[in-house]
Amino acid sequence: MVAMLSAYLKPAITRAIIPIARGALRVGLTPNAVTFVGALGLVSSALYFYPRQEFFVGTLLISFFALSDLFDGAMARISKRGESKWGGFLDSTIDRITDSAILLGLILALIESDDRLLPVALGALVAGTLVPYIRAKAESLQIECSGGIAERTERLIIALTAIGFEGLGIPYALAIGVWVLFVLAVVTIVQRILIVKAAL
Repeated sequence: MVAMLSAYLKPAITRAIIPIARGALRVGLTPNAVTFVGALGLVSSALYFYPRQEFFVGTLLISFFALSDLFDGAMARISKRGESKWGGFLDSTIDRITDSAILLGLILALIESDDRLLPVALGALVAGTLVPYIRAKAESLQIECSGGIAERTERLIIALTAIGFEGLGIPYALAIGVWVLFVLAVVTIVQRILIVKAAL
């Protein structure tokens, strides 16, 4: 069920933003510029609002800037130049930075409040970094390895939902979300390792 989340949401959102992406291209914006601006806004929001435990406002801003990840891809696909290897590399690298910034901002807040959830959040950060690493390493061996119960989109939705609900004062939302994030990331790591093992 978790793995199906992006399969339905992402294509629908992408279709909705195509007209805006066309407009952005017409005024001279480039996909890479959108990538940089979105990443800067997201990282700044995560590292400013989350350590201050302003979780709801921070999540709203992060969610807004996270849409740039859809915009830049849509812009690249419909532009005259099309998608480029450099753009794909840049987008993938910045995804790692933005994903880490979200959990790092949360971790700073947990450190400040001496929260017992801190080790789990650290585990989720490390596991979340390993998921794309395994895929990249597998692809260097000519193995397709994009499967798993929770890819980037699912993990991002879970993290932002849990942190946002914490900002609204919903009991246990953060603890449940961080534990789910950690467990799903670990399961995805195991799944991808098994994919590579089977391929080799």
